[in-house]
Amino acid sequence: VVVDEDLGLSGTSAKERQGFQKMVAEVSLGRVGLVMGLEVSRLARNNADWQRLLELCAMTETLILDEDGLYDPSSFNDRLLLGLKGTMSEAEIHLLRARLRGGILNKARRGELRLPLPVGYVHDGGEKMVLDPDERVRDSVRHLFVTFDRTGSAYAVVREFRSKGLLFPSRERGASPSKPPCWLPLDHHRVLEVLHNPRYAGAFVYGETRSRKDPITGRYVTRRLPREEWTVFLPGSHVPYVPWPQYLRNQERLTENAAAHGSDRRHGPPRTGPALLQGLVVCGRCGNRMTVRYHRRHAGLAPTYYCMREGIESASAPCLVIPGTGVDRVIGDLLLESVTPLHVAVTEEVFQEIRARREEVVRLHRERLEQAKHEAEVAQRRFLRVNPDNRLVADTLEREWNGALQQVRKAKEECEKFSHEEQKTLTPEEETRIRQAIVRFREVWEDPRTPFEDRKRMVRLLLEDVTLVRQDEVVAKVRFKGGATVELTVPILPAKNEWFRTPEETLARIRELSKEMTADAMALRLEAEGVRSVHGRPFTRTSIHQLRSKYRIPGPRSYWRSQGCLTAKEMAAQLKVTADTVERWGREGKLKTRSYDEKGRAVYEPPGEVGPVKWSNLRKAKVDGQNPSVALPEVQYAR
Repeated sequence: VVVDEDLGLSGTSAKERQGFQKMVAEVSLGRVGLVMGLEVSRLARNNADWQRLLELCAMTETLILDEDGLYDPSSFNDRLLLGLKGTMSEAEIHLLRARLRGGILNKARRGELRLPLPVGYVHDGGEKMVLDPDERVRDSVRHLFVTFDRTGSAYAVVREFRSKGLLFPSRERGASPSKPPCWLPLDHHRVLEVLHNPRYAGAFVYGETRSRKDPITGRYVTRRLPREEWTVFLPGSHVPYVPWPQYLRNQERLTENAAAHGSDRRHGPPRTGPALLQGLVVCGRCGNRMTVRYHRRHAGLAPTYYCMREGIESASAPCLVIPGTGVDRVIGDLLLESVTPLHVAVTEEVFQEIRARREEVVRLHRERLEQAKHEAEVAQRRFLRVNPDNRLVADTLEREWNGALQQVRKAKEECEKFSHEEQKTLTPEEETRIRQAIVRFREVWEDPRTPFEDRKRMVRLLLEDVTLVRQDEVVAKVRFKGGATVELTVPILPAKNEWFRTPEETLARIRELSKEMTADAMALRLEAEGVRSVHGRPFTRTSIHQLRSKYRIPGPRSYWRSQGCLTAKEMAAQLKVTADTVERWGREGKLKTRSYDEKGRAVYEPPGEVGPVKWSNLRKAKVDGQNPSVALPEVQYAR
């Protein structure tokens, strides 16, 4: 049986070598009597695989034959010799790898190692990297870096390209450099690949990543090394698209824009939320970065800053929670005091940048249109040169020509669209108004049409971070870019359940008036005194009853009862009359009444030694000759 399935495969591992595995299986089953090869030690460059094969051959009494002789693995001397050959074979592959590795490193240290080129570069006649001669490719790469420098976010770069209908070049791995690139819509991972690649900064780099094979899955895991651990780093080895300092700034911005994981990542890019200090707030207790949450308030979003790092780790409550509306307002006032008005010259630079940005987009679309026309002309010439009788080829070339013409039409429409938008320049009156607005920085800042992202970018130009500590008030320690610090205090807003709490002064006045007044009379008195509810409305009978019930304020009945007043039944029992008589005496004024509600119900002050007497009782007393003092019509009360 000839085993030739493993041709072209390395013998360092038996995992992918189907022929070797088949041979080992046949030997272990005892179906093989002799294993032959020119150099049998090269069956396996791994000593473990080789020793396993020798052990199986010894167990099944299988012989091994090569150009040096016949070996019996069951014999100690032969097995020792075969083991030595296997060790030397393994050492040989190690030496070969070391020599190849050394040659690669030597060439890399000279900057002459040919590596896959990033988009935007090609090799000249020798080994040197030069810029791509295709002007459209160069302009697209430059536009990516310019857009990131302006927006500060890889996502914003993707949004810019897609909103403007711009495509980005891409080459298939292993494709010939002479092959034209593919033009595809820009993706987020593609932007990160370009921004993280140091070769765009003119540096030749080798060994910036390290791959390690997972022993379980067998897959290689690649991780990026810090710049200090790169094997070869040769700055200025070729023409860059961006200078090296700008590349370093881009890496810092990408690190800051990363998600909130890891101690070196502080804040993300400015987003659309109203939180002014998003990504800049640091907890004054634990030092971790605080996150932002929003809640609805008055048909808008109000931010709240949370320190959740320890809470997430230990499933506990947040370390610090601070309402963000007041903090943002104080920081905004600080910036308005710190920033001086911008000059008109800066305004002119802004206008020039806007014009240059529009012209760049139009130029990229025109280059795309020119390339589409060139491809259509090439397709047309190919179609016209073909033999019309060869319909299979002619039909294919005709479809390619039609597809190229469709690309020309599409590119022309987009070019005309953006050219028309570019012509919409600002009028002199609009430019004058914008200049005045820029000089008046406060108006620009307070203008509700100013996007939240722009306000956050202004903040990040001046502030490094803001540390918040919650005491009786919120203490904000502001650190500027230059290192200067300012400490501000922000009053703590009351809790939501305290927003509509009646002030203590109003409650005290209601307690005082509740002793003698009904709810209607009290409402009139409070209205005359100018006292209103927390909602700014006058008090009513219902609202006063609600406050009495909520805060357990006693009404007039309880007060007068505590002062000794009696009910109608109690007074009737004392005077030995009916309750109806007591109520009639109260209406006639013979008894002093204290009204306690709006229905006219009342309690009665107890009389002194002399009280009212019914006429029938008075006449009976005169007839019987009793004490005439009971006939006095005037009721006496104790003073």
